[in-house]
Amino acid sequence: MRGESLLRDQGMVFALTLMVLILLQNVSSVRNSTSAKIVNAVIPGEIILGGLFPVHQKGEGEKPCGSVNSDRGIERLEAMLFTIDQINRNNTILPGIKLGASVYDTCARATYALEQSLEFIRASFTSLDASEFVCMDGSTARAKHEPTAVAGVIGGSYSTVSIQVANLLRLFKLPQVSYASTSAALSDKTRFDYFVRTVPPDTLQAKALVDIVQEFNWTYVSTVASEGEYGESGIDQFRQEARARNICLAATVKIPGNSNNKTFDYVVNELLLKTKASVVIVFVRVEHAKGLLDAATRRNISGRFVWIASDAWGRNHNPVKNNHLAAQGAITLELQSTQVVPFEKYFVNLKPHTNIRNPWFKEYWTAVHKCKWPEDVPIHELNSAKLCTGYEILNRKISQQEGKVQFIYDAVYAMALALDKMQRTLCPGTTRLCRKMSKIDGDKLFKDFLSNVSFEDGFGAHIEFDKFGDGPGRYTIMNYQLNRSTRQYEYREVGRWATTLDIDLQKIIWSGGTMDIPKSRCSEPCQKGEIKNMRDGDPCCWLCTKCMPWEFVMDEKTCEPCPKGKWPYANKSGCFGLEIEYMTWGSIYAIIPMCLSGVGIMCTGFTIVIFLFHNDTPVVRASGRELSYMLLSGSLFCYVNTFLLLAKPSPIICAVQRFGVGFGFSVVYSAILTKTNRISRIFESARRSAKRPPFISPKSQLLIAGILVFIQVLFTGVWLLLEPPGMRLHFPDERKAQVILKCKSDDLSFLVSLVYNMLLIIICTVYAIKTRKIPENFNESKFIGFAMYTTCIIWLAFVPIYFGTLNSFKIQITTLCVSISLSATVALLCLFLPKVYIIVFQPQKNVRKLTMNSASYKMAPTGSTGTSNNYVPSEHIRLNVQHRVGAGTTTETETDRDSLASL
Repeated sequence: MRGESLLRDQGMVFALTLMVLILLQNVSSVRNSTSAKIVNAVIPGEIILGGLFPVHQKGEGEKPCGSVNSDRGIERLEAMLFTIDQINRNNTILPGIKLGASVYDTCARATYALEQSLEFIRASFTSLDASEFVCMDGSTARAKHEPTAVAGVIGGSYSTVSIQVANLLRLFKLPQVSYASTSAALSDKTRFDYFVRTVPPDTLQAKALVDIVQEFNWTYVSTVASEGEYGESGIDQFRQEARARNICLAATVKIPGNSNNKTFDYVVNELLLKTKASVVIVFVRVEHAKGLLDAATRRNISGRFVWIASDAWGRNHNPVKNNHLAAQGAITLELQSTQVVPFEKYFVNLKPHTNIRNPWFKEYWTAVHKCKWPEDVPIHELNSAKLCTGYEILNRKISQQEGKVQFIYDAVYAMALALDKMQRTLCPGTTRLCRKMSKIDGDKLFKDFLSNVSFEDGFGAHIEFDKFGDGPGRYTIMNYQLNRSTRQYEYREVGRWATTLDIDLQKIIWSGGTMDIPKSRCSEPCQKGEIKNMRDGDPCCWLCTKCMPWEFVMDEKTCEPCPKGKWPYANKSGCFGLEIEYMTWGSIYAIIPMCLSGVGIMCTGFTIVIFLFHNDTPVVRASGRELSYMLLSGSLFCYVNTFLLLAKPSPIICAVQRFGVGFGFSVVYSAILTKTNRISRIFESARRSAKRPPFISPKSQLLIAGILVFIQVLFTGVWLLLEPPGMRLHFPDERKAQVILKCKSDDLSFLVSLVYNMLLIIICTVYAIKTRKIPENFNESKFIGFAMYTTCIIWLAFVPIYFGTLNSFKIQITTLCVSISLSATVALLCLFLPKVYIIVFQPQKNVRKLTMNSASYKMAPTGSTGTSNNYVPSEHIRLNVQHRVGAGTTTETETDRDSLASL
């Protein structure tokens, strides 16, 4: 497999070599037929370095070259020539060996540059094929003109040029050092294995641009890129970095190579369509930057866009010429460099008469000084034309020095130092070129020496190449602004970038002379507690939607409800545990029922005291003391229940609550039921016969009432066993910020526990209705009836109120407490107030005579009595008490009389 791969590579090299040979032959034939002469700048020397510079701008139509490129062409070319002069004067680098140069014009075209580069490899073909040529007489052939071999090439400038040239030079293992090509593709050592550069790749520049965009919090930007390797590769790198940092691209426009004014007008129109994208990332060639600003000026949209430009624009004055308002506020990147002061002195002192090694310098002179040479002016225009003398003075500030001069200086020095190290290694003991360097091995020069170069250039830069052949990434950040002192527009340094951004925001002046940072967003950031409702396909455009009150912001696109017992912070960043609520003594909802209960306890206590002090009086004895005390105890217990219901829940409190409510009611209504049942049985029995009904004695009554109470206690005990008392956290509504500490039993089971008491109330009410016609002088059935009717009304109102206030536990508990107290109060007022009134305020009625009168019961007439002649309408049935004979009959009789008197 390895052999097959080697054969395949050799076959490819052979095919490409054959193509180059055909191209060389065609070029030579064309030049011979047209008598075209190759123009180049030359410095004679023993070792020659090739050079490629865009001396002329790109031509239009069939013309390959346009007008002279003053700064990027001539000034850069002179920088190389100057550096070679410096090296030749330096006795520590290549001592005794003169370094020469052969520099060609690329006219900013890849195809034209490739044609010019063929001159660098002609010598390689000549040396390879010389032995193959034999004269007719058998002698060895000699070339009429033998091309000069070059050790390496400095250039090109544009990435498209460098890529084409590098593909050619690698076939002949010629080292190439670029001073301006920044395309990321050139870092691929599998394709460009003999290429290095003193500038960083566009991947770093893209990072710097994204850092700037992020620094100003811009999230929605447009991009403009030149067609070709520089613009397209650079903007692709920017897009990747921007996407990783959630920066979106609005309009993405590409400028073709053959652009004109209509093209740039179209580009500006496309940018204007994105009204919310005010920032435009410009990754274009300098001539395209000029056309873009010209179009913006024609549209009179100064201040509409903030241009963020790559190093091609840099601090170049050509794009902003006559476009100051359109360019104001622009942020541009410039490869960080220092003005080379010696070169500045050299360059401003160059004169056309003496600078004969540069064949394009006279053309440059005419362009800069806007004059013409006498030999180029028709005779009839000599008097009117501005003629060049060659002694014009070039006045400029050193800050106007072309930005790539230092990088050219470093590129030439890197090549020279590599050659110097190679000469010292291969030719020890001599300062001349030895046999081993008579033909320089480009592969060895590049891999063993040039790739390992490391030096300080004397102007603040450390030069070395990384494993991809790239130079260090350092950028100067410029802001094009109006100088308020000179009232002139200029580039001002506002920051630097070297892996991280360092920018002074106070130095930046935006369009319109303001220091307020312009906005470039599709949508404004959402407020606290809001999430982004994204639009389809556009991650930077959204609608802000508020989270619900019970939700927190889980991420920028999602609201999530807080877990039970928690509530979101004010900023919706998370949830906090809610404070557990329970009824407190100081609450108004507790104070009202406590006051009512307190009054009830005092009244009940007062009644008990009155009854105790008058325990043997006729009224007390006639009321049935045993059941009365039982009823008063039940009422007192009901009042006490209020304080139990208001207490903070605990297992003991919850158990006592569940027992106390049912127990208190059962004591009250068991006593009342026993009373009403006794009354009903006595008078029903009186209608049938004069025989005494059974179980009407006080002991019997207490036993009956006790059994009824025991049933409630039994039910409550079973309930406590089936559902042990405890506490629980109640969440009335997850959409409310409320957590309530309640007893474990739910409201329904609590209501079921009162069913037995409701049954007692219903039976009591039925008996009260049945005994409503009993004579009023000696019974309390009428008052029992009032009490039961009122109690039914209270309970009928309590049930819907209790279950209708589930959303407010305080109102619910208050309702329960008040209902219990009212039920006890009704029994207390209806059954005991008349007796207390007589005892306290009408003691004259508290005598046996009134309480022991014959109680009569008017019977309704029957069928027989109604037709009898003996019918007496007012017939009375007298209730006689049978006297028991034996010991103790007197006491029992007295007790029975007291009991009957209550009727």
